Amino acid sequence: MIIKHIGQRVAVLIDVQNLYHSAKNLYQSRVNFQEILKSSVSGRNLIRAFAYVVRTKTGEEKPFFEALTKLGIETRVRDLQEFYGGMKKADWDVGITVDAIRISQDVDTIVLASGDGDFLQLVEFLKNQGKRVEVIAFGRSASAKLKEVVDEFIDIEKEPKKYLLKKEKK
Repeated sequence: MIIKHIGQRVAVLIDVQNLYHSAKNLYQSRVNFQEILKSSVSGRNLIRAFAYVVRTKTGEEKPFFEALTKLGIETRVRDLQEFYGGMKKADWDVGITVDAIRISQDVDTIVLASGDGDFLQLVEFLKNQGKRVEVIAFGRSASAKLKEVVDEFIDIEKEPKKYLLKKEKK
């Protein structure tokens, strides 16, 4: 039985790229970030919610960023880096880690919306600081070790209808 006290102060950190790619690859769908936020908070006291997003040169993601802001999610924006040879990179792992450590002093629980195994050391650090750490992600694409070490793993795939947006008709 998992106890989530109403008074618990929660911070939610959303690795948008991680969830976006999992939803696209596993379900050919998009993530319902409103539901991700709602499940992450679970009636507790939300202190802050951050979404880590990537801006492309074309700027087609602007309406998406605005939608996140309307949900009360603060966006952290990084430009997509394009390297010689066509490789593209936009990695938020260090930024998410720094924010998690920074905000951990003001919260009881940190919810990471990411299945990225690179966050293992962060989770272990936060737990050693006495923080409750939860992860919400796609079970099939989430790191097995990450699922093991967190206090709670919420598998989006148990309720795909809830967490995914309906596919647009072409």
